[in-house]
Amino acid sequence: MTDSYALIGYPLGHSMSPRIHTKLFELANIKARYELKEIKPENLKNNFDSLKSLAGFNITIPHKIPIIDLCDELSEDAKRYGSVNCIKNENGKSIGHNTDVLGFVKSIEQLGASLDSRVCLLGCGGVGRMMAIEAAYQGAELTMSVRTQDIPIAEKIKSDIKKILPCRTVKVMTLTEMKGGYDLVINATPVGMYPGIDNSPLAKEQLEGVKYLFDAIYNPTDTLLSKYAKEAGAKTSTGMAMLVLQAVAAHEIWNSSSYNQKDIEALISGMEKLV
Repeated sequence: MTDSYALIGYPLGHSMSPRIHTKLFELANIKARYELKEIKPENLKNNFDSLKSLAGFNITIPHKIPIIDLCDELSEDAKRYGSVNCIKNENGKSIGHNTDVLGFVKSIEQLGASLDSRVCLLGCGGVGRMMAIEAAYQGAELTMSVRTQDIPIAEKIKSDIKKILPCRTVKVMTLTEMKGGYDLVINATPVGMYPGIDNSPLAKEQLEGVKYLFDAIYNPTDTLLSKYAKEAGAKTSTGMAMLVLQAVAAHEIWNSSSYNQKDIEALISGMEKLV
């Protein structure tokens, strides 16, 4: 029997997930089908019954937070970060997980940066919330820099962090107020993602004095923001490793699969060449 899996989101034209997950199934000798399912936000609830017929599925923008209310159970990581990007359907129950955090933490380590530093996070969506909370847990002096209309969302995340980590420093400002000098800047916005590759959430001068930049966008592999950061003297990386590593964690949840490190490194490199 061939199990079915999927990625849901809207839109999904840029996604490389089918290639990644198909390769991971092959490496684990599992016969499975993985597809894309574009679901508009207003149709998520009505489509959930059909999604429960899958063995499991991944979730991306804009469903990572709204889907929480549809899950039967949440893992501890999903509860902590208030965001679900992976669901396992088992025994009639849909169990929500967050595998983004593993991909995120390992990507920061590979960059050579530390979350226990002066961190500026751009954006406060589902993945941004996870990054903010994890940075705080790891000791960051955190600034969240967001669009003016997203200030209330960022303030809510700040309040949530202060409840569990009252000694942490968390500031909120708009993107236009952000100035350089941070140890690490993290982009959790979709600004600069294909096809809008000529856009950046920050101007070049805002990156002066920044030591490291991690851009969660993986297409293109070198975003305009990362180019600006390099020109300002920062060491940079973009999001392909995070994308692959969070997918590996999903397979561990779905089927208890395990992988050779060299195979995963080769997969990351191969995916970067396809962008």
